[in-house]
Amino acid sequence: MKNLLPIVILLSIFSCKKSVETNSPKVDSTKIIDSINTARTKINDSILASRAFKDLSGTHSLTHDMIAGNGKISFTKIGQDKYKISGENKSGSNFVKIEGNARMTSPKNLKFDATITQSISDYDNGKLDVRKGKRNFSTKDGGKTFKLYESVNNAGFADKIMIKL
Repeated sequence: MKNLLPIVILLSIFSCKKSVETNSPKVDSTKIIDSINTARTKINDSILASRAFKDLSGTHSLTHDMIAGNGKISFTKIGQDKYKISGENKSGSNFVKIEGNARMTSPKNLKFDATITQSISDYDNGKLDVRKGKRNFSTKDGGKTFKLYESVNNAGFADKIMIKL
């Protein structure tokens, strides 16, 4: 028993002794966060790309039911499903002009934040009619033709303004 006590004490001293620290390389948390953000950005971009609507860039036909002939309206892409728009249809003293921005919100809806300026001789003796703000153009034929949804002008008449792609 006398020999057992020193052995137990010796074992307890050696077993409680700190071992050599392992030298694991320190991980930079900003590098980990950056790599996670890069991966998430790639995933988000692929999701956005798959949700993109038909590209409307280019020049299209602009018509008004009270103006003979077709005018032109151009769509210049400024972002995903966002466009800068500019166009006019003119015949004699009658004209309609659209300037502003547009955004596809669904395959059937095109939202304009624009100014629609028109002068039609049959409406209020050709008085200049200016409509500013948000307007909706919608389609019922799969995106071939977009028609102005809020079509009543300041003179109280309904306009049939259409964009044909």
